[in-house]
Amino acid sequence: MPLSSMTGFARASGAIDGVHWQWEVKSVNAKALDVRCRLPMGFEELEQGVRAAAAEKLKRGSLQISLSVSSAIQTEMLQLNEAVLAQVLNAAKHLRELVGGEPIRADVILGMRGVLEAAAVEEDTTAIGQRNAAIMASFHGALAALVLARREEGARLQTVAAAHVDRIEMLAIAARDNPARSASSIRLRLAEQIARLMETGTGFDENRLHQEAVLIATRADIQEELDRLFSHIEAARALIASGEAIGREFDFLAQEFNREANTLCSKAADKSLTGIGLDLKIVIDQLREQVQNIE
Repeated sequence: MPLSSMTGFARASGAIDGVHWQWEVKSVNAKALDVRCRLPMGFEELEQGVRAAAAEKLKRGSLQISLSVSSAIQTEMLQLNEAVLAQVLNAAKHLRELVGGEPIRADVILGMRGVLEAAAVEEDTTAIGQRNAAIMASFHGALAALVLARREEGARLQTVAAAHVDRIEMLAIAARDNPARSASSIRLRLAEQIARLMETGTGFDENRLHQEAVLIATRADIQEELDRLFSHIEAARALIASGEAIGREFDFLAQEFNREANTLCSKAADKSLTGIGLDLKIVIDQLREQVQNIE
């Protein structure tokens, strides 16, 4: 099973009884699962189900979930305000008694502010339930598409990460087999140090010679670092093959890789070993960059 990336995008749309909607779900990197919903007024009750569904399918990532809805259904109707109408008619009657004139026309009365009011049309609760169920089913489709997109990207990351681990192993083997670690190379470096000490004219100081010999031997001994590198390589391959949400664990392992590479560079008493250590750091940095995207 491939790994999953934390990056992806999906869209799903639908319609029922004149109501049209569209979901958009976008996911980017995050240390944990962070779900942000943007739902239109009147659909707030869907948020709890949306969050629960996302938490069930995903472990990490910053999710931005938005729903847009348009409706051809009449949601408002004009309603006669009889109290205001009575006031208008009484005022018109009183005006005619005072100054005379023709009765006020009905269209003029209806055009007066407050005589007609917009009133919300109450939807049938059964219809609302069916509509919301259809919208949520559409969201589950968008979420499934997002999971698929993240897995497809994860499969690419899996291949790239495996190649980086292979390269790390090659460099670790090169360091292990480097001629600079051989006994003859260590003896040669020790002889050079002795020669430099003799050239100083201070004489043959056995304590100084012993200190230099210990220093050279210690700096040449990178076996512990190599052992840990090979152990980390095995662990990395196990994580890559697991197909689980291993991003955090892999990120920690990449830091351990980097720690061993730094120590190897600091201990290297030979240019070739230093070069291998620097190459290791480059590959490990590339690995860490990819690991940041893994769920």
